[in-house]
Amino acid sequence: MVTDQATTKTEQDKRIRAKWGKSLTEAGWTALPNIIFERQQALQLDPLDINILLHLAGYWWHPKDMPRPSKETLAKAIGVTARTIQRHIAELEKWGYVKRISRKASAGDNLPNEYDLSGLIKAAEPFAQEKLSDIESRRTESANRLVRKRPRMAEGGKE
Repeated sequence: MVTDQATTKTEQDKRIRAKWGKSLTEAGWTALPNIIFERQQALQLDPLDINILLHLAGYWWHPKDMPRPSKETLAKAIGVTARTIQRHIAELEKWGYVKRISRKASAGDNLPNEYDLSGLIKAAEPFAQEKLSDIESRRTESANRLVRKRPRMAEGGKE
């Protein structure tokens, strides 16, 4: 099974490299489920929220290691103030999409927060299930069209 996963990952990496080029992919890339930006209106996410989530996802390298960029780092990358980032993250937290986890250094100083995105995942899940259901319905409908029998024509071309 590990070999299958490694092969799949290698194939996936090749497809990504084929789309974006070697330099861009080797410099790093981020996965964000399409349903989050496809259904951003239903999730009540504005473009800046999506941008913030995209950046947070870019810092989320391992499932158990939550992203923890500083508000200043996000602000500089996006081109807004740290206060704007703080307000938007507070709104994302109010909606339950992001959970801020405070961190302290051993000396007691504040460190950048960690951001748990499990609320966003939970909120987007029904939309993903809906889309998967729609895809399956279209697949079934298409398959049914292919196997439908056409009426036979009587001899001479008339029914």
